[in-house]
Amino acid sequence: MDLSFLAPASQSPAISPPVRSAWQFATSWAGDEAEVRAAQRLRHAIFAGEMGARLAPPPGTPAGCDADRFDDYCDHLLVHVIDPDDMLAPQLVGTYRVLNPDGARRAGGYYSDSEFDLAPLRALAPTAVELGRACVDAEWRSGGVIMALWSALGAYMLEHGLDTMFGCASIGVADGGMQARRVWNKVSEAYLAAPEWQLLPRQPLPLDGETGGAIGMRDLPPLIKGYLRCGARVLGPPSLDPRFNTADLPVMLRLADLPARYRKQFLEGQ
Repeated sequence: MDLSFLAPASQSPAISPPVRSAWQFATSWAGDEAEVRAAQRLRHAIFAGEMGARLAPPPGTPAGCDADRFDDYCDHLLVHVIDPDDMLAPQLVGTYRVLNPDGARRAGGYYSDSEFDLAPLRALAPTAVELGRACVDAEWRSGGVIMALWSALGAYMLEHGLDTMFGCASIGVADGGMQARRVWNKVSEAYLAAPEWQLLPRQPLPLDGETGGAIGMRDLPPLIKGYLRCGARVLGPPSLDPRFNTADLPVMLRLADLPARYRKQFLEGQ
């Protein structure tokens, strides 16, 4: 899990949404290489174009695509915006990638293992998925797109008999890590997972640096705040990711911990 879709806009979308409430969002899973490449192009535009990430895709990856060795083992969730008047073609505006237990076995592990020692989660692996590479087009970073993504993820979990999601929530460190330290100080007060689930970062963010003051719950990045409201728990302090220039906070959400209102919204309607 990450916060890449909260980066500032760098380009205008192909579809201009004059009345946002009229547009509809459709979710699907990439069914062929062309659809995966479309997701990778969106990721590249956001990670490299907006956030300045230093991407190093495998040899043979087309220019303008973000890819790594895990993509071939993941399911790729897509969100398209649909013109209600059916005059413009659907536009891809969001994506998530999901590494399920079978994919993780074939891949030989998880992306997050490069940042954290995942040994404490080993017992959960048979029914857990890793979420990553989340991004939404800057012009469509609305509740509607996020709700569409999460609803599709809920259906996926139920269909495959899975009960746990984990991944990283990314916070930019262009400010020297002040915001990341503020976030950690806040979430560590009440949202840490039980000790047996906590992870050690491989490249810890220095936590004794400047913070610029404390923050409240309302000041947390929107996606982290959303995860916590859904019952997610933080698995430990953040790890630095130099390529993406972020501090990555490990987060886990178990379906059993979903509050009733979100259970009804994401699961019972499936």
